[in-house]
Amino acid sequence: MDIEEFRKAGYQAIDRICDYYASLQDRPVVSQVQPGYLVDALPSSPPEEAEDFASIADDFQKLILPGITHWQHPNFFAYFPTAASFEGILGDLYSSSVSNPGFNWLSSPACTELEQVVMDWCAKLIGLGDHFLNKSGVGGGVIQTTASEAGIVVCVAARARYIRENPDVKLEDLVIYTTTQTHSLGVKAGLVLGLEVRTINVKAEDEYGLRGEALRQALNEDLARGKRPFVLIATVGTTSSGAVDNIEEIGEVLKEHPSIWLHVDSAWAGVAMACPEYRGVGKLDAINKYAESYDTNFHKWGLVNFDASMLWVRSRKNLTDALDVTPEFLRTKQHDAGLVVDYRNWHLGLGRRFRSLKVWFVLRRYGVEGFRRHIREGVELNEYFASLVRASPDFELVTTPSLALSVFRLKLPSSIVLGEQEDALAALNSLNRAFHTRITAESDKIFLTQTMLNDKFCVRFAVGAQRTKKEHIDKAWELIQASARAATAEWVQNRTHSL
Repeated sequence: MDIEEFRKAGYQAIDRICDYYASLQDRPVVSQVQPGYLVDALPSSPPEEAEDFASIADDFQKLILPGITHWQHPNFFAYFPTAASFEGILGDLYSSSVSNPGFNWLSSPACTELEQVVMDWCAKLIGLGDHFLNKSGVGGGVIQTTASEAGIVVCVAARARYIRENPDVKLEDLVIYTTTQTHSLGVKAGLVLGLEVRTINVKAEDEYGLRGEALRQALNEDLARGKRPFVLIATVGTTSSGAVDNIEEIGEVLKEHPSIWLHVDSAWAGVAMACPEYRGVGKLDAINKYAESYDTNFHKWGLVNFDASMLWVRSRKNLTDALDVTPEFLRTKQHDAGLVVDYRNWHLGLGRRFRSLKVWFVLRRYGVEGFRRHIREGVELNEYFASLVRASPDFELVTTPSLALSVFRLKLPSSIVLGEQEDALAALNSLNRAFHTRITAESDKIFLTQTMLNDKFCVRFAVGAQRTKKEHIDKAWELIQASARAATAEWVQNRTHSL
């Protein structure tokens, strides 16, 4: 492909992307294909001769798009959102045009220095303290692929620091702390590092957040059996319910154990702290006071296309002490003189994409106020949905709505009288599984996901797609009610037949 062919194909690609977004609302939310559809449609070997690019681009429309679940669809309320702003798309296009591995400053100075700048911009946007800024020269921020990778990086650094401070410790005695509501990244870190993971139980009466006393009890138990907890992964905005661990209480307990690293994972909720009114909910003051590291994903609710997971550390030296590998062929006079940051020593890999460019595009185009407006609109829409649930005699909220997330379930019909041997929770779970199965059958129109909260089966409703408006919430509520009526009628009938 020469320059003019690329120009022509590029114009067509932009036109088709625009057509895709213009028609997005009319497409099924979830891909309707069956497993193996693409494997069966494609040849088993690459073509021997070059193909015309026009036919390749047409096959994207014909073969690939039908197998795409549309995370930017206005009726996508599952998991958490994945951003795709036009500014981010263009940022990715430009960064791809100057492809480079970005492993050190010399490989492309703009890649390193722009990342330093936008990480400081993002830290200031969400209110992180000056000690987390790259400009401080002590702490700093780095873009990771995902919060899961950030968690592994943090555990590697925390382990290295703990062993440095406690050289006699045995690896088999080290323990990673999570809770029963922590994202799977904690367990994944344990698997990767070959270390024990302890999940501390959290309670419904604490809104599924970790309290200081539960942490203290776990520490006493583990230390008594010779175990050495070295990192705690706390959460602000859990995946299941948006729960927030009590960072103040946790921080005070960990003051008695200064070798234990406190990492705060706020993959989804962290960007909400761009709005000052949500910084109390987000435990910002406690994070700035106690956290050794903090991570949030701008590629979820933060308008930046995947991937852009922002990790900040109080001390960059803890990262580089654990991850710095500098063979002779990677040495540069700038690094040796201490004049530059080489981000290869801040993450697991060597090479890295030029991700800061799309962040720069988004923040400049939206500005702080535009970014805040996007977050506030998501929260307002969720508050509206929660008001519909509260007003319904058929549904109930299982937890207090958290920013743009509500967790709800169907109530048992008033006509149902449980027998002496029947378990109310089991009956509720059975009904709500039937409801979720029914709403899942409407996946061309709406997408919701389920969760378990201390044995309670619930349904999650997460707002955050850029194109979601009030009318989409109303339409979703109509579908939810219709699915609930059908599921309840079938469940009652099946129950009657089984008695």
